[in-house]
Amino acid sequence: MNDACPGEMTNHRAGTDAKASPDGISTGPFWVEMLFSSKTEGENTAMRCVVGPDIRTNWHSHPRGQILFVLKGVGHAQRRGGPVEELRPGDCVWFAPDEPHWHGAAPDNTFSYISIQAVKNGTAVDWMEPVDEDGETR
Repeated sequence: MNDACPGEMTNHRAGTDAKASPDGISTGPFWVEMLFSSKTEGENTAMRCVVGPDIRTNWHSHPRGQILFVLKGVGHAQRRGGPVEELRPGDCVWFAPDEPHWHGAAPDNTFSYISIQAVKNGTAVDWMEPVDEDGETR
């Protein structure tokens, strides 16, 4: 992760920096492409993700909240204590600061999205425990 966002206009070409997701944050690997990143207080990080069928992130939260914009496919998301919601292209989801949640692909579909989250105390995400197939904690 970079220490700060670029200081001038930057064009990130799609597909130029996709990497497998880190181990231990989901039920399986998915593709993450950092569009811009920072560790600077209040700056945003943004990524494009492509998630294979039935892959879900662990529970996690974002200290300043998260915007998730669905590009393609069918996905699911849930905030802790809430219902599992279906996500479709064009949907835009807001997760409040420090709100535990997960998101992932439907069992029979890939799912791609762009997420934007701001940095607080040097991080934009706090990872928690895994999620089972019913959206519950393992």
